[in-house]
Amino acid sequence: MLAPVKCGADLIREIDLTLTATPTLWWLGHSGFIVRFANITFYIDPCFSDLPGRPRLCAAPLSGDLVRHADMVLATHAHPGHLDAPSVVQILAASPRSKLVVPRSAGDAARDRGIPYERTTPTDSALRIEYFKDNLYGRIYAIPSAHPQLDWTAGRGYPYLGYLIRFGRWTIYHAGDCAMYSDLAARLRPFNVSIALLPVGGKNFSVTEAAQLAEDIGAAWAIPMHYGTFEEDRESAFVAHMLGHRPEQRFRVFRVGEKWTVPEQ
Repeated sequence: MLAPVKCGADLIREIDLTLTATPTLWWLGHSGFIVRFANITFYIDPCFSDLPGRPRLCAAPLSGDLVRHADMVLATHAHPGHLDAPSVVQILAASPRSKLVVPRSAGDAARDRGIPYERTTPTDSALRIEYFKDNLYGRIYAIPSAHPQLDWTAGRGYPYLGYLIRFGRWTIYHAGDCAMYSDLAARLRPFNVSIALLPVGGKNFSVTEAAQLAEDIGAAWAIPMHYGTFEEDRESAFVAHMLGHRPEQRFRVFRVGEKWTVPEQ
């Protein structure tokens, strides 16, 4: 089993000491990311548990009880690798002011897995969540993801979401689990995406589709995810495609537990 670049108390210390003028990201493996802007810290799809029948290829970099600084936790949908209830319950207990953002269709699943109703913030496509802290301001928008279909219903909305997190002039798009659908790029273009976190492989985007979507929405940076933790490694195919076919597109490939601060330009 591979080891994270940084993990445990050392990783928490690094996050707490990071105060940057642009967003900073850490990859937690699978689809999990930490996004920090100044002293605002969001966790997206943190999954520190083992999944039944899916052995880990890389050790989890954290356990939820260590996370005492979370301002918000975002889960893109109810599947266990994205709404990992044991990890989320621990994070919410250790970060008593934090809340869990979930698709409104996932609210019952969250409560059934032990997450209190009052600690959840349900959302859906076209809705906005605002977060204020120490004169700083962040916004979270949701757009539908297809997994592999949109599966919209009138009563429950979209069960799979992507999140757009905006701090100042930077917008980070986390697609969750998502396959390509016809108007995805058109939905994303108005947000002027700076960093696109895109799942590759399986029922998600192919490497080519992920790269094309980044180009179509004008993303400054393309970052692959959803590989190398419970799934086969797609890193080499993504790097080869970008270098061979899209040399003008900036991209970043993470190792688990690795830190990256978005360049000023």
